[in-house]
Amino acid sequence: METRNPRRWWILIVLCLSSLVLVVDSMALTVAVPAMTRDIGATAQDTQWILDSYVLVFAGLLLTSGSLGDRFGRRKIMIIGLLLFGAASLAATFCTNPGELIAVRVVMGVGGALIMPSTLSILITVFQEDERGKAMAAWGSVSMLGLVGSPVLGGVLIAHFSWQSIFFINVPVVVLAVLAGLTLMPESKGPWRKPDPLGAVLSAAGMTALIWWIIDIPQHGAFAGRSAITLAVAVLALGGFVVWENVTPAPMAPLVLFKNRNFSGGSLSLTLVQIGNGGLLLVLTQYLQFVLGYSPVKAGLAFVPLAVAALIGNSAGAGLAAKIGNRLLVLVGMLVMASSFALLTTVTADSGFTVPAVALGLLGLGAGLAMPAAVGALMGTIPAEQAGVGSALNDTIGQAGTALGIAILGSLLSSGFAHQMPAGTSDQAKHSIAGALAAAHGDTGLIHTARQAFTAAMSTTFTISAVGVLAAAVLAALVMRDTKPEPAETPAEEQALAA
Repeated sequence: METRNPRRWWILIVLCLSSLVLVVDSMALTVAVPAMTRDIGATAQDTQWILDSYVLVFAGLLLTSGSLGDRFGRRKIMIIGLLLFGAASLAATFCTNPGELIAVRVVMGVGGALIMPSTLSILITVFQEDERGKAMAAWGSVSMLGLVGSPVLGGVLIAHFSWQSIFFINVPVVVLAVLAGLTLMPESKGPWRKPDPLGAVLSAAGMTALIWWIIDIPQHGAFAGRSAITLAVAVLALGGFVVWENVTPAPMAPLVLFKNRNFSGGSLSLTLVQIGNGGLLLVLTQYLQFVLGYSPVKAGLAFVPLAVAALIGNSAGAGLAAKIGNRLLVLVGMLVMASSFALLTTVTADSGFTVPAVALGLLGLGAGLAMPAAVGALMGTIPAEQAGVGSALNDTIGQAGTALGIAILGSLLSSGFAHQMPAGTSDQAKHSIAGALAAAHGDTGLIHTARQAFTAAMSTTFTISAVGVLAAAVLAALVMRDTKPEPAETPAEEQALAA
């Protein structure tokens, strides 16, 4: 008999809205930083905490929130997360000092951690394997549109209203997602399991310390002073978590999943890709604004080739995965992504936008083919009763990869830029291209030198990105195995089976 949920495509829209609100908020906020920090009198350290407090809480609580969804109901946990996120977004519009805004961002991080694993776990429980690829592609396409469109939206909102509008825009989306979730979405949960409070504490402490260490690398180095202590806490907590999960009779996280080739191969490949992709927006946005002189809105619009190509890749990949299997699709997609980064290494201060536009198109196409296939392959290995914590494992690995990529590529970019600048240049001009342009005071020679230095450093960072994505492609090809979905039974076959 047909067991598919008749409302499954409506449910997918709710899941896309829930994910979209997280993507739009994080990307649009970066555009709002200058106006926001000016208005509330935030220092550079305050600004860093406003941005990082969300990431720390979000990454630290993902595994715990995934297990809560399996235990108490994924829809319930997602809606609680949406309500927290929406209430904190509304509260942010009334903040008048950095301390209040940091506190609000912490609450938003808690809400985001409750939302993210629930969306993916509900998706894999609502859709059967033969339709899961299409659903995953649609979910990924919406996230990509949010990623590219949110800086443009942020620029428009800042130009016409104020920085508070960046937070307020979340409220109607959250209200719509909550109402649709309560109306359309069925509840799903795993069988009763004994709680694992020690596992929850160790995972939260370990992931928070790990992300904190990664964020601190560009400023304090990897192994000096405070960074060494943070890294030690991360290693001890995460090591203790792995040991405890393997000996406790009721583990919070199913680490046994890593014995499955598709889960371990897909997870490690996605981590390497996220490391390669992590600094892309950070680096290219600076190139567009400081080298080509684009406004924030125009810089956001420049990423349209990425979004359009990703939509094409997602649409094509959903059908191709069923025909050629996930492994080959992941390999082809990642090779296309690596060629995009290789092309970006050729960009100079005089290249203009043509080469980056082609590279962004290739990157979107490759990501559209590879990412849903990789996620689909690893999510297909997770038992339905552990969908929440299994998807949280995937999200946690991805978050760590993204944070590591931003830290590594950001550090390479800044050190490479300082190295390329000529001796005798002021510290302000060596610190960043923004500092160099501010210190130039119309000196065309220094401006030209700074732009040349930035593109040279940018070429190095994209070389590392290309290597990371190539390594991910090789890993996926060697480790993953194809498990093609079985075709759905036709009504005639069902009648024959019933007879």
